[in-house]
Amino acid sequence: MELIRVKSPATTANLGPGFDCLGMAVDIWNVLEVVMTNNDEPQGPLIEISGHGAGELATDASNLVYQAMKFLFLETGKALPLVRLRCENNIPLSRGLGSSAAAISSGLVAANFLAGNVFQPNELLEMAATIEGHPDNVAAAILGNLQLVISEDQKLYPVSIQPPPDLQLVIFIPELRIATEDARRVLPSSISISDSVYNASRVGLLIAGMLTDHPEYFQYAVQDRLHQPYREPLFPAMKVIFQAARDAGALGVFLSGSGSTIMAITKGREMTVAYEMGEAARQTGIVGELRITKPAYEGTSVTDN
Repeated sequence: MELIRVKSPATTANLGPGFDCLGMAVDIWNVLEVVMTNNDEPQGPLIEISGHGAGELATDASNLVYQAMKFLFLETGKALPLVRLRCENNIPLSRGLGSSAAAISSGLVAANFLAGNVFQPNELLEMAATIEGHPDNVAAAILGNLQLVISEDQKLYPVSIQPPPDLQLVIFIPELRIATEDARRVLPSSISISDSVYNASRVGLLIAGMLTDHPEYFQYAVQDRLHQPYREPLFPAMKVIFQAARDAGALGVFLSGSGSTIMAITKGREMTVAYEMGEAARQTGIVGELRITKPAYEGTSVTDN
């Protein structure tokens, strides 16, 4: 039986001001194993899930990884071969770390490999965004690095930005889950020109800070008026943890995607920032997990490891 292994990174979207247009890959990985089976075995996929989502995520044909694989094969006009899937999930669900983007990306990359790599990365991105409904997380999951992605005439245009090599990320992952639908429901239907200018200027500053390695920009570059203030009532402790990270020396701190994960950018003092974020969470009654990691410079890929 042929075995294919695919690794897909966690992702963080928005990074503060870049609502629905910025996403960055994070060095936390899901691993998908695809086993080709023969026609003598039962029809239909057999999906095993370990780690996050075990006992919760679908193990039949409705599983998102399998659905992504099926989507790609429909694009080729061929039938998806009989496969078994093993999903080792290290990305928490519903925490703003791109678990669905990783599932979609790993399924598409695995299916593309089985189909003979007939699609280019940008074509995979188009498919992933169609399945996911927005491009920021899937762009980073497929392509790696920090991605600025825009949509024009029903096409996506990603621009890859490599974060500085010594950049670190301190991540607080609460047990509290926030569904993307709930986080979008609290957003206003319109914004002021001043708020639009505020965010646009900070997106530019954030990209400039990444490209020119000016970490002093980040404290201002991650500021936002489009989504974080409106999502704070869903997670009131957010403001306290933000301040604790800044006071401990974080270069910038933001809500990862729609939350509930909080992510701090650092260059040194990672243990201090992590401790103070955890202490602030404890004092506000929030239980969670702390991780120190970094941006991922590669996206989803077939791997021997």
